[in-house]
Amino acid sequence: SKIIAVSKTFELSHIQPLIDYGHLTYGENKVQEAKGKWGGLLETNDNIELHLIGGLQTNKSKDAVKLFKYIHSVDREKLVDTLSAAEKNLNLKRKYFLQVNTGDEEQKSGISIERIEDLYDYAKKKLDIIGLMCIPPVEEDSKKHFEILRELSKKLNLNELSMGMSHDYIEAGLCGATYVRVGSKIFGERS
Repeated sequence: SKIIAVSKTFELSHIQPLIDYGHLTYGENKVQEAKGKWGGLLETNDNIELHLIGGLQTNKSKDAVKLFKYIHSVDREKLVDTLSAAEKNLNLKRKYFLQVNTGDEEQKSGISIERIEDLYDYAKKKLDIIGLMCIPPVEEDSKKHFEILRELSKKLNLNELSMGMSHDYIEAGLCGATYVRVGSKIFGERS
């Protein structure tokens, strides 16, 4: 598994030692925060690979495509359209994960398991969809959700799986995660 160091809420000064050490893969939740924090650095260091792991509003699509090489939270047709338009506009190609709401939670973003095939068929014509992503419900065993995601990815013939966080990344790795999102285990607890 590749480790995405989740740097959201941490200042660049807190992250710099890890960049200096040579880790290049970072995850942010919010487009605005990432823009302020990474904008300057990305101009001088093209090796840094930023991943957007938080939900994305359609009106932020252009900024997101500008900043992030990977976007993990595509979950609706309208977002596919605005991202595709932003890519054309900026003449950039990015890589995308479709976010699946495996726990069918109302408050969570992500497309339902029932609708993932339709979204994939729609999205793959417009964007480079490389895999699936999920965030399991807090009160449930993550493993069940990781297995659901793995089965869906096999069905769609997708290679990448973005799943697992600081508390369950080992389980995610055992279930075939290719990207795990680890923050507090690397940077310490968030205040």
